[in-house]
Amino acid sequence: MSGSQTPPASGLLPRDSTEDVRTRQADVAVLPIGSFEQHGAFLPLVTDTVVACTVAREIAAAHPVHHLPPLTISCSHEHADWPGTVSISAATLHAVVRDIADSLRRSDVGSLILVNGHGGNYVLRNVVQESAGSGMRMALFPGSADWDAARVAAGVQTPSHSDMHAGEVETSILLHSHPELVRPGYETSDFLADDRKHLLTLGMTAYTESGVIGRPSMASADKGKKLLASLVESFGEYVSLLTRQETR
Repeated sequence: MSGSQTPPASGLLPRDSTEDVRTRQADVAVLPIGSFEQHGAFLPLVTDTVVACTVAREIAAAHPVHHLPPLTISCSHEHADWPGTVSISAATLHAVVRDIADSLRRSDVGSLILVNGHGGNYVLRNVVQESAGSGMRMALFPGSADWDAARVAAGVQTPSHSDMHAGEVETSILLHSHPELVRPGYETSDFLADDRKHLLTLGMTAYTESGVIGRPSMASADKGKKLLASLVESFGEYVSLLTRQETR
């Protein structure tokens, strides 16, 4: 499926005017959701937001969607011990997403896909779950299967459980899309902590001193490019699913 909008700029925010949206008449909105949390010494606090926005930007270049600006602060409580991390409650995130969905529905947009860049936003699953029968069709993207397919397509070597934070995948996406945001040091910052049984109780500081859990040294811009291409391809299934629901 090809989008009718002009190609997005290299920045992270959509540049549509109200007339662009009127002309496109998209029934599917895409909302990037990131976070503001530590990502070691070499990636910025906005890493998850950059990843979510980059995925959404690539989606908007390939599909006729209503591309929304991001939510930049979410549920990062497991990172609270690091300077710079800021969180909101799960209840607040739930309420904000529901308010956005209600506003879209009043604008005759029938579907909302949440492009989540932060694994700690568990509440988003409940938001989508509760949307059934609400009049707003919702989905959460990327799912674990989408990430698995993207890892294979890109040749990512670190297993998904090991590549938890500031690792091969996140660093690769930023090296491809925003290399100016990646500071020196990722090449020597590998740290694995596969046994994280009590992460939600103890937080990240119980398992890593650097804030990294993964192997960023394995990252490359080429892997980042292939990761994004695979995710864009996977997104087509979500559009088709919501379109089929609309025609029932």
